Amino acid sequence: MEDLTRVIISPERIENIKNNNLELSREEAHYINNVMRIKNGNEIFIANGEGSLWKAIKVKNDCLEIIQLKKPYLFQKQEIYLLGIAVVVPKSGFEDILKMCTEIGIDFIQPLFSERQVKKNLNFSRKLLRWNSIIKEAVEQSERLWKPSILNGMDIIEWLKSRDSQERVSVSITREDTSYDLNQWLRKKQEFVNKKGGIFWNVIGPEGGWSSKEIDFFNKNNIAFVKLSDTILRTSTASINASSILNQWRIDLKFRH
Repeated sequence: MEDLTRVIISPERIENIKNNNLELSREEAHYINNVMRIKNGNEIFIANGEGSLWKAIKVKNDCLEIIQLKKPYLFQKQEIYLLGIAVVVPKSGFEDILKMCTEIGIDFIQPLFSERQVKKNLNFSRKLLRWNSIIKEAVEQSERLWKPSILNGMDIIEWLKSRDSQERVSVSITREDTSYDLNQWLRKKQEFVNKKGGIFWNVIGPEGGWSSKEIDFFNKNNIAFVKLSDTILRTSTASINASSILNQWRIDLKFRH
């Protein structure tokens, strides 16, 4: 594929384009003109974060002309098996988690609250705008065609209660006995995999560890405990490790099928 600068434009904006001309926002124009220094007449890639990629030509500093709008240059179907990381938001480093999980290939990122969370007073409406911007930049940088979804923050127990039959959840834990590591747990889900589809989650806990109330809830509801390492990992390290394991499992699954 050609090595062109790419920009993510929301599907809604793509759908409302008239005469193949895309008007750029101030931030987009600044990025294209001043950061990437794209000249008039040069080509650029436009992606919608939902599998489609178009070529476009810069016709003005604030306008791109999309080539063959009704027929994307490239389209990629969404994965059959989707991957999710649910993370109790740490005191620092969550933005790095967003970047790296996006680059690795995670499809859903769920910020969580828990009893032993170090930093609880989060303004989520403001944070989500910032976090979505970070994910968008990581999608452009990594050249993914599907943009991960970051969900509204929830308490860990309420979030687990809201899972449906198409989702499988494992909780990473370090100080409790567990028979499986994440790889083994994923392999045990073969029966579920054969049903086609669904989301596979790994939950990363707080820096202070899970509370006894949370551990009791996990046990009573048969939530699977898994290990990521024999050592104690920081939240950011655990998130990246789990993301890599999940993504490699999905890659291996494609080859087996």
